[in-house]
Amino acid sequence: MILLNKFPYNSGHLLVLPRQHCGDLLKLSDEQYNDLQNTLKLAVKSIQEVYQPSAMNIGMNHGAAAGAGLPDHLHYHLVPRWNGDLNFFPLIAETKLVIEDLSESYEKYLKYFQNLSGAAR
Repeated sequence: MILLNKFPYNSGHLLVLPRQHCGDLLKLSDEQYNDLQNTLKLAVKSIQEVYQPSAMNIGMNHGAAAGAGLPDHLHYHLVPRWNGDLNFFPLIAETKLVIEDLSESYEKYLKYFQNLSGAAR
């Protein structure tokens, strides 16, 4: 699945996760792992086409000691980045500015995926 992050680090921040509740990448079947990686690739392409960032961070916190907050909730973070952006980490008083409201991000991605879906017919 591809989801918007409820608390984005930057505009367009997505999460990619398997449908199966799982907290360990090694417990996914080969089919589930391949599906997750193909979905990750699709999400990267959507960010590039919708937001046209300079780059992006792609990462996963695997296990509680690495910062994974929810058991059985394996997911990748995809964070669009632009040269000179300062929104990735809070700098002052634990406050960050995200330029775009989640509803705006949702509409942009919805349009992209609807167009993609229509092209596949």
